[in-house]
Order: sequence, then C-alpha cells, then structure tokens
Amino acid sequence: MKRFFKLIFVFCLVGNTTIGQVLEKEAPAGFDQVQAEIPHGKIDSIQYRSKTVGTTRKALVYTPPGYSKSDKYPVLYLLHGIGGDEKEWLKGGHPEVILDNLYAEGKLEPMIVVMPNGRAMKDDRAVGNIMAPEKVEAFARFEKDLLNDLIPFIEKKYPVLTDRENRAIAGLSMGGGQSLNFGLGNLDKFAWVGGFSSAPNTKAPEVLVPDPAKAKELLKVLWISCGNEDGLLSFSKRTHDYLVQEEVPHIYYLESGGHDFKVWKNGLYMFSQLLFKPVDQSKFNKYSPIGTPAATNIRNSKYPQIYPDHRAKFRIKAPEAEKIQLDLGKKYDMIKGEDGVWEVMTDSLSEGFHYYSLIIDGVAVVDPSSEAFYGMGRFASGIEVPFKGDGYYQLKDVPHGEVRRVRYFSTALRSWRQFFIYTPPGYETNTAETYPTLYIYHGGGEDETGWARQGKTDLIIDNLISEGKAKKMLVVMADGNMPASAFTENGLRQFERELKESLIPYVEKNYRAKSSAANRALAGLSMGGLQTLYAGVNNTDLFSYLGVFSSGWIAGRQTEIVDAQYAFMKENASKINQDLKSFWIAMGGEQDIAYQNCQIMMKKFDEIGVDYSYSEYPGGHTWPVWRNNLYNFAQVIF
Repeated sequence: MKRFFKLIFVFCLVGNTTIGQVLEKEAPAGFDQVQAEIPHGKIDSIQYRSKTVGTTRKALVYTPPGYSKSDKYPVLYLLHGIGGDEKEWLKGGHPEVILDNLYAEGKLEPMIVVMPNGRAMKDDRAVGNIMAPEKVEAFARFEKDLLNDLIPFIEKKYPVLTDRENRAIAGLSMGGGQSLNFGLGNLDKFAWVGGFSSAPNTKAPEVLVPDPAKAKELLKVLWISCGNEDGLLSFSKRTHDYLVQEEVPHIYYLESGGHDFKVWKNGLYMFSQLLFKPVDQSKFNKYSPIGTPAATNIRNSKYPQIYPDHRAKFRIKAPEAEKIQLDLGKKYDMIKGEDGVWEVMTDSLSEGFHYYSLIIDGVAVVDPSSEAFYGMGRFASGIEVPFKGDGYYQLKDVPHGEVRRVRYFSTALRSWRQFFIYTPPGYETNTAETYPTLYIYHGGGEDETGWARQGKTDLIIDNLISEGKAKKMLVVMADGNMPASAFTENGLRQFERELKESLIPYVEKNYRAKSSAANRALAGLSMGGLQTLYAGVNNTDLFSYLGVFSSGWIAGRQTEIVDAQYAFMKENASKINQDLKSFWIAMGGEQDIAYQNCQIMMKKFDEIGVDYSYSEYPGGHTWPVWRNNLYNFAQVIF
C-alpha cells in the first residue's frame, strides 16, 4: 500500500463538542492514484426531470464503499467549470479515486457526491461559444434547478439526510462561483460551502454575505482556495478580505499552481475531509500551505508572503553568504537551502506596517523583493500586514485627492527643502474653494516621505471625506529635520522659525489655503510631537488644533526647555485653553516608548490647568498606531 504522510492534532472532548481534527497542509503523493486492494465506491449516471429547464437532465452520483440503502448519508454537490459538464470532474479529477483513498485512510465521513450539469438549459453540452450570454445565464439559472429539481430528486431516490447540516456544495472555477453564490445565498439549505478557484461569476462579497452574523451562526465550514498563479485569484482574495473584515470564520487556502486540476483535486482532498464532522474553527487560519505576497512587495515578487495567521515567510537567494538574519525588531536566523535560497518563517506579526532589514554577513541591507522606506535613519524594507480593522486606509472606489512633491527655498534656514502636500478631491476643478490646512510631521530617523508613504495619509483622508467624517483639507507633510537636533532648544527654535517664516507663508501663497488660526492644525508623531508641543503651544494665535502622537517632554533630557515651557503654559493657561479648540494627545498604549514621559507631562498639564483630550490605541511606537491617530484626529479638526 502506498504511504500517506499526515500531521494529526490530538482530539479533545469539551462537553459534546470535538475540538481538533486531522490538519494537513496539502495532499500527499499518491492521493489520486488507484489502489486496487482497498474498497471502492461506485459512479452511476442518473437522469432527473427538471421543471426549471423543461427537460430531462443528467448527473453523476458517487456512492461510497460499503454503501447501503438501509443507512442515511449526507450529500456533497460538486460542480464543474464553464467548459465542462457533469463528467468534467470524473474525466479530469477522478474524485472517486481521491475519496476511495481517503475512506481507506479513515479520514472521511461516508457521503454521497452528486456531480450535476451546472448549465441549466435544454442544450446543456459544452460546445460552441461557451461564453455566449445565454450559456453564462444558464449557470445562474442552475440555482433554481438545483434547489427545486435536483435536490428533491436525490432525496427521493437515495437514502440521504435532508437537513442543512448534512448538505454541502463545492465547485471549481465557474462552479466555484456557483457554490459560493448558491451556498451562501441559501444558508437554510447548506452548512458546508467550498469554492475552488472561483470565477468572475462570484457575486460581490457584500452581496454574498449581506448578514455576517447569520453566516457566522449557520456555516460549519466556508472554504475558499486558489492557486497563487491563477489569473482569477483576485476574486477569491476579495471575498477573503471581506470575510476577515466582517469576522466570518473561513479557510483561505492558497497553494502553488494555476487554474487546473492539480489545484482542484487538492482542494477536493482537503475540503472533503472537513465535511459532516465537528470542526475547530480556531485552526481555520492554519491550513494554507503558502501565503499571500505582501502588498509592499515589488511588482511580481512572491516573497515575503503573509499567511492567514499573520506569520510571514521571507526568502532571498544568496549562495555565497555565510550567515543571514531577518531583523524585524526580533532577529530570526534564516536557513540556507541547497539551491542557495535562504528562508525563514516568523512568529505571528502584529497589524499594519513593519520596518525590516536583512543582515547578510553582518551588514544590514534592504530586501531586493520589497519596497524601501526611509526610516530608522536609513532606507529599510517594509512589510504591510493586513488585519481586520484596516479598511480605513484601504484603496476604495471613492473620489481621490492627489499628493504632490513641492520644492521651496526656506528663507529661515537659507536652504532648499521639500514637502509633500495632499490636495482633496475637486481641488483642480472647484477653483474658487479654499481649504483649511493640517501641517503634520514625522518622527526621528524619518523624513517628509513618512506620512506620504508609511502613513497612507491620502487614503485615510480620502476615505474620511467620502464618508462625511472629515472636512476637505490640505495636508502638508513637511521635513522636520533641522540643522540642530530637535531635542535641543536651538533645534526647536529652528523648527518654529522655519514653520512660521517659510513653510506656512509659502503654502498660503501658492495653494488655496485659508489663513486663520481656526483653519490651521499642527500635529506630529514622536519627534514631530515634541516639535508640535513647542511650536504649537507657543503659537496658539496660529493654530487652533494640536495633535501630539506618541510623544511628550522627555524627563531628565530637556530640563531647561521643559521648565520654561511649563512656566509659559501656566502663565498662559487661560489663553491656551481659549485658543485651542482641540489639544489632542494620543499614545500607543503602555508598550509605547514615550508612554511614561507622556503620563508625566499630562499630570503636569492637570496641575497647571491646561485642557487636553487623551486617546490610546495599543500597538506601541509604530506606524499602525500613528495611522489610527491621524484617522481619529482628522475627524476632530476644522
């Protein structure tokens, strides 16, 4: 007998629920090869009368080894693609072989499998122009044929269990789209739904799952799989992304391959083992054998890959290297393969953006497969980890503003500098309209590109404006680096002069910016937060809104500056409170490196009577926190 390798998770009983099941990453060698010495099921051809189509239609039925009419069986309805018919699975995938082998291994619940013709029309053969509108429409019409004609026929002719928990639907390509459409659209009929390489006939996610709470309650398993080189991958991914946002449990299974039976046979092998038995939904994000290329990868680079459980796999080819580490805050030793390719899998990563480097024989370099970002005082690679709540900075079908790079001469610093400016949707066409302005600054080791790239400022503001949550505004993302250190009084004074004497006048001369304090906001993260504290508090006649993200006066390092600042604030507390419509302070939770300094500062504000609001978003001293800070602060200003 051929050997089948598997990884088995221990079964535990909690009450009447079985927790855990066989968890394999993919089908083993030989899974689709006939084994003569094991029991075999049977394939029959059937015909049924379809009132929907007005004719007699064909289907194939697989009954398992040991099938007995005295027993009752659950049913899997298995659908074909646009170029096939009821025999496509039999000819290309031999499901009877795959299922026979699984029964022999004790991995499958006994079930009947029905393979119908999903083209619900009188001439349902896959001939001529298979993309003709009437033939495509016939695939949608099959929903009625399936529910009203085929299922009643099967349940009358075969000894089957007729409740929804004993009925599953799955399919490949066009049939994958049908399975998602029909299964998710009829949760009173199906508890198990699988789409393999689902085609463009798949409905939009919000139409597929209009009631996520109901889907969570009724679905046993929702399986979405695709090959990583399949041109139809985007249809599976958009459904997966929506389900993540709506917290609907599902398995998103990516594997190496294209749009072919290699992928679909493996999909059937994996999906069928989950059917009609207790499942552990907490393990749903651990099935995929490969991950999704990170959004920060360069063009078609396959690595780094992000897995559904937020682990990431990194690879680089460096046959001459002696040692390579991945530096992602935590250092990981990479393992060298015989082909000279180094590889490592990380722990589960937190949400959003992370800087990283590859340390090759002691030298930190950027990953040639990833975009590079200026941060950490140098260019570093970055990886974007998607998460459930990241919709506020995703690219959406809404009106978009523009980000422009502007060079100007700073009279205060006597040097050429640059900034990025976001102009809102309609700026070019509504030429009589003027706008309030947010001036926002980066942290230490970064520059003006930070908010434009790592911060995703334009997408955040676009989405807020489209939802009516923020005013149309200009956002100036400027360079906070000065000739002198920002942590010295000289550096802070340079920042203040450059902002007041050069940047603001240039913006208000060259852009349609409103020029009153009520229409100016100043904000910054970390170092930029210190600069905001200094220049903003000292100039409340210029700014009505201040945003301080992950910052605070550094105790013991800026004593003279801090003492003078607190003395000024105490003397001018009434004016500050009157001038500022919002003094908004935010922190990345207790793990933020600026947390304690900020707590000391706010306690001092309380003592001297300066009003402020405070917000925390857990995540530390990182861009995911600052994106969220901008998202919330932008809703407060103007």
